[in-house]
Amino acid sequence: MTVTHAAAPATDRTPAAEPADRPRPRPGRRRALGTAAFHAGAGLLSLIWLIPIAVVLVTSTRSFDDIAAHGLGGLPHSFTLDGFRQAWVDGGQQRALINSMLVSVPTVLLSLLLASMAAFALSRYDVPLRRVLLLVMLSGNLLPPQILLIPVSKLSEQLGFYDSLYALIGVQVGFGVGFYAFVLHGFMRAIPPEIQQAAVIDGASPWQIYHRIILPLARPALAALTALSFTWIFNDLLWAITVLRTDSKMPITASLIGLQGQYVSMWNVIAAGSVIAAAPTVIVFLRFQRHFVAGLNLGAVK
Repeated sequence: MTVTHAAAPATDRTPAAEPADRPRPRPGRRRALGTAAFHAGAGLLSLIWLIPIAVVLVTSTRSFDDIAAHGLGGLPHSFTLDGFRQAWVDGGQQRALINSMLVSVPTVLLSLLLASMAAFALSRYDVPLRRVLLLVMLSGNLLPPQILLIPVSKLSEQLGFYDSLYALIGVQVGFGVGFYAFVLHGFMRAIPPEIQQAAVIDGASPWQIYHRIILPLARPALAALTALSFTWIFNDLLWAITVLRTDSKMPITASLIGLQGQYVSMWNVIAAGSVIAAAPTVIVFLRFQRHFVAGLNLGAVK
């Protein structure tokens, strides 16, 4: 006897279809909106930063009569480079710029040379108390410079270097080499030790390893520190007015104060002096921009 069972009704287990009229957000459209919002925000921030620079550039090329007649914020009705001539010749910017270069260039070279040597020794060799040495060098940069103004001034007087560019170079080197060594130590320590071991097997001396192997590999870090240190030293005002007294020895930043006092209401001359003072740092940054970005990316990866 055959028993037949009735087939169970088939049930549809598939999920209910979404209504056809409900729009789905497209990933490409959301990405495009996010990109547009980012560029709009970045453009707005860039505009906020560029407006003061544009105002200074326009003011430096206007005549004094134009500014007096239409105001500092008015539209320009003249174009002249007489403000640059007055700031460069009559305002003493020429000599001040030379003083700044005489201080900045040797200070950067000497500071990075000493810092790279110290970083090489502390990162590639088992130096006793190297962590303590790094902390001591770094802690010197954590002290507020205002509390060291009088000791530095008195020490430069006792050593016979007061009111000279040598005193300013020595102060800048002393306060910068510790931070530069700390930064270069991190880069040099990340270099694989097998490279140095291979050089030792080939008979390379420590100086050859430092000069021909470590320094070329640390070029991005050195370029980044070159741009930063030149900007810091060139724009420094505090130590210049601490160890210098003669007006003819003042750097460009201190000379701007005298220029403002000399040309109180001639804003075109003051703006021209500001452009002259800012030009060297802009040129150095543009020159080392590629290496500077590479140094920052390398530091982020490490």
